[in-house]
Order: sequence, then C-alpha cells, then structure tokens
Amino acid sequence: MERWKSVFAENLLSQLSAGEITADQIIDVREAEEWDYYHLEGTKLIPMNTVPHCLGDLDDNKSLYIICAHGVRSEAVCRYLSGQGYDKLYNVEGGMAAVAHLQGFQYD
Repeated sequence: MERWKSVFAENLLSQLSAGEITADQIIDVREAEEWDYYHLEGTKLIPMNTVPHCLGDLDDNKSLYIICAHGVRSEAVCRYLSGQGYDKLYNVEGGMAAVAHLQGFQYD
C-alpha cells in the first residue's frame, strides 16, 4: 500500500501562498542544472540519487512535498522514503513543469 498522497501543482501553490506549508517542506529531487533553470524560492534541492545520503536533512515530523520535472522521479523518491518510514509524503503531480506553467513560465 502506498504511504504517500498525490497533490496537484495548483494545490501546492495555493497551500504555499496561504502559509499552510513552507517552502522548506518542498523537496526538489531534480538535478542541479534543472534547479538552476527554474525552481521555487526557498525549496530544498536534494537530487534523487543523493536522497539515501540525505535522510538526516529531512524532517519526518513535517509533511514533505516531493517534486521533480514531471512527477516520475518524485514518485520513486516517495516510494523509497515510504520504505524508510516516512509517512507524511506528497508527490507533486505534473512536477515543476506544471508549477512553472501556472506561474507563466515555459518550462519545456
């Protein structure tokens, strides 16, 4: 059984702007080059392949919103973190491409 939920980009942005979540709860698992191209200010960059080495940087008491470019890598990271005991996980459907589109930025 999956121990994470999905959240759409619209909901992520509205929760962020309403102060229901903070930017540091958003974990961006893309590569540094993708991050440099476009990212949400205040979010944490932890590239997918480094996640196992960065578990100490993740607060398992807070909800974590995992995002990548389109939602595939972030789902894999949710699966991994779920296996490590994290249970307040959200995979951002559509990823940064959907977020960028909502903010008027042509991502890809």
